[in-house]
Amino acid sequence: MPRLGVLLVNLGTPAAPTPAAVRRYLAEFLTDPRVIEIPPALWRPLLHGVVLRTRPARSAARYQAIWTKDGSPLLVISQQQRTLLMGYLGQRIKSAGLPADLCAVELGMRYGEPSIVTALGKLAEQRVEKLLVLPLYPQYAASTTGSAFDAVTAALRGVRRVPALRFLDAFHDDMKYVKAMAQSINDDWMKHGQPDHLVLSFHGTPRRTLDLGDPYHCQCQKTARLLATELGYARDRWTIAFQSRFGRAKWLAPYTSDVLTKLGRDKVGRVDVFCPGFVADCLETLEEIAIEGRKTFVAAGGRELRVLRCVNAHPHFIAALADIAVRNLGDWLAPPPDAKAREDTLLRAQAMGAKR
Repeated sequence: MPRLGVLLVNLGTPAAPTPAAVRRYLAEFLTDPRVIEIPPALWRPLLHGVVLRTRPARSAARYQAIWTKDGSPLLVISQQQRTLLMGYLGQRIKSAGLPADLCAVELGMRYGEPSIVTALGKLAEQRVEKLLVLPLYPQYAASTTGSAFDAVTAALRGVRRVPALRFLDAFHDDMKYVKAMAQSINDDWMKHGQPDHLVLSFHGTPRRTLDLGDPYHCQCQKTARLLATELGYARDRWTIAFQSRFGRAKWLAPYTSDVLTKLGRDKVGRVDVFCPGFVADCLETLEEIAIEGRKTFVAAGGRELRVLRCVNAHPHFIAALADIAVRNLGDWLAPPPDAKAREDTLLRAQAMGAKR
């Protein structure tokens, strides 16, 4: 059978929490035309004259607040997800009567290392002929999933032997993913009890992207509704919000900072925040929400804000990811039509004394 491959893609991270490393990362990130939809002639002078001179030091300080002894949390968790998915897929494939090592799994970051080019190179070394690209963005946005597609196709443009390619655009309403999130949240609530209010915070995008046709806003709304239903939460006990604004343009609303301020002013006792758009804890969850969001809430009069961990390497999430991969690999996992005939011929030859 042809060797199969799964390429996991996530956003990426600086190599170190230093201004120099963050500057390199931001230079790559903020020159992506999918991320900054401003004509380069207008954007480049501002980027190099202002943004890359002032922002790296501030961002580096934020990364330093969450950096671990093993490195960037996003990279560490993503590598764990890749390793665990490879094991889960091996078990699923073996149970179907196929070789357990039939499918290779690699991790590529859209920005930084390990890059998508590096990951594709590793898959090529393993002679992968059919490739499923699985971006770890549950909801589709042109600036994330669309950009990952651009990077994969650009990397393959110079490759002599291009693999057969399948590309997953979203899994925002996959019920196994929804149940994995609910299980992760309930695991926490079993220890700490339920909050007075739950905020479901998604990464924001400019409001104009909705007008231009991105399904992101609608998919976030659906994910939130499915998750709240799975948790058994009434509509007045949870709020959807959008974080991570950049620039002066209008972004998807309500803004997470405004929601937390209002909840604080309303003297809501305990608020929990969960981020269904992130499958791994990162700067946006560990610093923007857990540190800055808590300050905003408390300063407005709130008592307690808890940030629930992302699904990360939760067994239910890895199982859901394996199910998504198997479903999208589909008929690639079926033996070729003549495989049984070849095996029968080989068995007869061995019975006559031939060596395998």
